[in-house]
Amino acid sequence: MTAENTRPAARSRDRRYPSDARRAPAAGARPGAPTPPSGGEPEDALERAAAVLKPRMRGWLHAGVFPLALAGGIVLITLARSAAAVAAFSVYALSACLLFGTGALYHRGTWGPRGEAVLRRLDHANIFLIIAGTYTPLAVLLLPTGQQKVLLSLVWGGAAVGMAFRVLWINAPRWLYTVCYIALGWAAVFYLPDFAQAGGIAVVALVVAGGLLYTAGATVYGLKRPDPWPRWFGFHEVFHTLTIAAFASHYAAILLGAT
Repeated sequence: MTAENTRPAARSRDRRYPSDARRAPAAGARPGAPTPPSGGEPEDALERAAAVLKPRMRGWLHAGVFPLALAGGIVLITLARSAAAVAAFSVYALSACLLFGTGALYHRGTWGPRGEAVLRRLDHANIFLIIAGTYTPLAVLLLPTGQQKVLLSLVWGGAAVGMAFRVLWINAPRWLYTVCYIALGWAAVFYLPDFAQAGGIAVVALVVAGGLLYTAGATVYGLKRPDPWPRWFGFHEVFHTLTIAAFASHYAAILLGAT
């Protein structure tokens, strides 16, 4: 067989079995680094893609609010008039610092698959924690002892179940855990008349305004809309902005109740 006769067969083999040397390396891959497998869980693939494409403002809002939440917690503790109030304000400050601190750490850093999975679980679980943490000083300041126990048992029991749910089922449908956040957030709606009687209309107005802002943020998170500037300030930043506004409203309500 001549060389001319062997060329078509060689070309055919090249087309059928392209060599690894002809494959384009993945964007950003180091020379000589092993190529990751093309398979894997869809959720993991989405998380990796989001990490690459996330807006440049991702995490900076929480990073900026973290020291303010810490300072605000210290202010509340200094204003406390009883040991119960000190404990309640401490729980609230800790839940706020965990929410904003963990969120900033998770969104700003690059932690690898295992670190990302751990921080994502903590980030989502902290949403349940801040809900219960916010109701704690409101209940202690504005409700009689019997009602305090009922409300705190309800919200902390719900928060414990919610945190376990997010830690153990991290790939749960977005709509499902978003609804859980909203449901627990409005658990104390029946206590609003009692809040008004003890703290005044302004306290109730701030609590309701914060609840509406949290609900709007959860809706944006669930729908992923609006997504104004995906490269810089996307839907997640809108969600974080509404969360911060809601936190500020509830902080003002607690501060009014403390003074």
